[in-house]
Amino acid sequence: MDILAHGLYGGAAFVNKNKKSFWRAVWWGMFPDLFAFGIFFPLFVWKNGLHRPHILATEPPTLPGIPNYVHILYSLSHSLIIFAAVFLIVWLIWKRPAYEMLAWGLHVVMDIPTHTSAFFPTPFLYPFSSFYLNGIAWATPVVFFSYWGLLLMLYAFQWKRKRRG
Repeated sequence: MDILAHGLYGGAAFVNKNKKSFWRAVWWGMFPDLFAFGIFFPLFVWKNGLHRPHILATEPPTLPGIPNYVHILYSLSHSLIIFAAVFLIVWLIWKRPAYEMLAWGLHVVMDIPTHTSAFFPTPFLYPFSSFYLNGIAWATPVVFFSYWGLLLMLYAFQWKRKRRG
């Protein structure tokens, strides 16, 4: 799933709570991809640009030379085990759960069936297992338009519910 949709799915549960919780959940929904690609992607674009058709013309994209650290960061940020450990540590430190962080876990759960083995499969049991599901690519039109359609319905429902007061 694309990073913007992850953020908006994360924020959907908090859209009517308060702005601070909403934006925290959006952040945590985007966090796994920002953590994994946040350094690499801007450097890659700066070096190569997005105007080169060979980079974005294929699915999955042919991004040559993805450094090993990106794969390590991806494994760390897309693991339900790592997510649960960090969530529990924060809970222990703050003495209350940071519910907005659940958007991170939702991100991982949504990536499991929407990533293929060809391009960053989701290692949701890392570091205990390298098991992953060979899903359907999130950029496949039926998947892409389905998750965006559902997202629009979620926000329309929340907006209508808020207007009724």
